[in-house]
Amino acid sequence: MSVAAYKQSMRDTASPRQLERKVFQQVTAELEASSKQVDAIARIRAVDRNRRLWGVLVSDLADTENLMPETLKAGLISLGIWVDRYSGQVLTENRSVAPLIDVNRAVIQGLGTERPT
Repeated sequence: MSVAAYKQSMRDTASPRQLERKVFQQVTAELEASSKQVDAIARIRAVDRNRRLWGVLVSDLADTENLMPETLKAGLISLGIWVDRYSGQVLTENRSVAPLIDVNRAVIQGLGTERPT
């Protein structure tokens, strides 16, 4: 099976939740790796990728067609705003990426649980 066919198969069989969880896992792994290096470029890239992921999430949550409960949407949007602001501090004030990693891990855990039916 070719790599392209495998990726298509993954897209066809994975739920949106599973895909979101996988992206958060990848971005979080990048943040974790960048926190163990002195490579400033790797840190900038990891923080930027995380910031963009949260930007997309916030944009999706703000969409009027998003069916997520309003209180959950509001909480995640607030968290996304915090991620954006704190990411700036990581890059300009050399703050730790650990809080960003912790937030992402909590999201990953939440995406890994079954939603009540």
